[in-house]
Amino acid sequence: MDNQVIACKLAALVEAERAALLAGDFERISALIAEKQALVAELRDTPDAASILAPLREGLRRNQELFDQALAGIRNVAARLGDLRRTRKSTVTYDRQGRKLSIDAPEIRTLEKRA
Repeated sequence: MDNQVIACKLAALVEAERAALLAGDFERISALIAEKQALVAELRDTPDAASILAPLREGLRRNQELFDQALAGIRNVAARLGDLRRTRKSTVTYDRQGRKLSIDAPEIRTLEKRA
């Protein structure tokens, strides 16, 4: 494949990746990464690969920042869900002397039937 064609395809992939990141479409991002890796592999052995990739660097950097922010958001959500799960199981408080005290929530093992 011609290097200019590869460069155009990479530019389109970078823009599609940005749109997928902004939309939170992680399945699409996964497919785009695989495509991007295949195109970069084709360029790897060409002598002018650096000059072809240079115009794409800003878009790639921008996408990497978006990806990092998305991962940070996912980690925050996971941590928050873990905190909520722990809170449902027990609550931590302090007694009059300032000692930490854990109050465990009773386990509910009954099934409620509604008519």
